[in-house]
Amino acid sequence: MSSVISSPQAPYILVLYYSRLGSTRELAMQISRGIEQVSGIEARVRSVPAVSPNTHASEPTIPDSGAVFCSLEELENCSGLALGSPTRFGNMAAPMKYFLDSTSPLWMSGALSGKPACVFTSTGSMHGGQETTLTSMMLPLLHHGMLVCGIPYTEPALSETRTGGTPYGASHFAEEGNITLSDHEISLCQAQGKRLANFALSLLPS
Repeated sequence: MSSVISSPQAPYILVLYYSRLGSTRELAMQISRGIEQVSGIEARVRSVPAVSPNTHASEPTIPDSGAVFCSLEELENCSGLALGSPTRFGNMAAPMKYFLDSTSPLWMSGALSGKPACVFTSTGSMHGGQETTLTSMMLPLLHHGMLVCGIPYTEPALSETRTGGTPYGASHFAEEGNITLSDHEISLCQAQGKRLANFALSLLPS
């Protein structure tokens, strides 16, 4: 799947993630496929660079693999946002927090206020903090005035899953480092992407 699934003028959902081992990236790809099921809006997949305790270290402008890094302009101009991070002690990973900390100019201008958003995560254990990580990502979105949407129990997979999946957002249980998503996880990712895209379309100026 291309990192850019959009034409220059089309409204788009920004699918923004950080992934170290690949699980969160797989979730992002499936959410993008859900967005693609809705006509009139497209998916734009972006990532954020890693951070380092060495202040002289820096990432290349264009990463060697995976989605290109997100700019504040792309975030500002999106019609909706799907935000994903692996779990780090029940919280979002530092690279995603670092990026969000750089969005103060958009908060001051209200650029994201009123736009829909959702969150997604991957954890290495079944009870390794999926829900707290998801809510940690919701907090800055609420401060931006975004409209956070989850996954309703009208999605059958939410009640049937024995792997990832929560009403707060899509998730993956990466047991023993397994990045392959279960059928239920894929279903919930695509349902979340589709739901977010429909919300975004309904909020666009007529």
